[in-house]
Amino acid sequence: MADSPLDTVDPPDSSSQPVPVTRPASRRPWAIVIPLACALAGLALFVYPMYVIRPFRSQGAGELAAALAIKQAGPWFSVAFAALAVASVARFWPGWRWGRRTLSVLFTLVAIGAVPLAHFDIFELMFHPMGAPAAEPAATAKIDGDDMVMAVNINRTARAYPIRTMGYHHIANDWVGGEPIVATY
Repeated sequence: MADSPLDTVDPPDSSSQPVPVTRPASRRPWAIVIPLACALAGLALFVYPMYVIRPFRSQGAGELAAALAIKQAGPWFSVAFAALAVASVARFWPGWRWGRRTLSVLFTLVAIGAVPLAHFDIFELMFHPMGAPAAEPAATAKIDGDDMVMAVNINRTARAYPIRTMGYHHIANDWVGGEPIVATY
């Protein structure tokens, strides 16, 4: 048998052209794999950047660059993956039985659902500015002795921002020594 999607059968008289015969759906297992791969790839466009760029995790330069590139290109690729899943289901739908149709629709819906996830900026929720930080003397501050802080000293006025807090907010807008500052982590 040929390896193409269509096999041919020789007609009874040898003067006619070969007649194409469509393979059964069971002979095209890759057809169900396309919507599944599109669903997984679409979800990866959301999950990988969120995994890499999360608080209190060391990040390598390469994986951070990859996560940011995926985050930037993810919305476009997610639409392409969803369109490919829909096109593949539309192409192979007539030859499938209900089990394959159900799986293909499920995978396609996951691929379509990944589109808004790739457009959603989770980092705006994770890393929002802390607003106006409260200042208090070091002697009365409720910070453990072994907690790390970021210290700022301007015009003989000092502030310390706990790393534990800055790891979630990443940005503190404040005034120190009469000067506006933005402390980042």
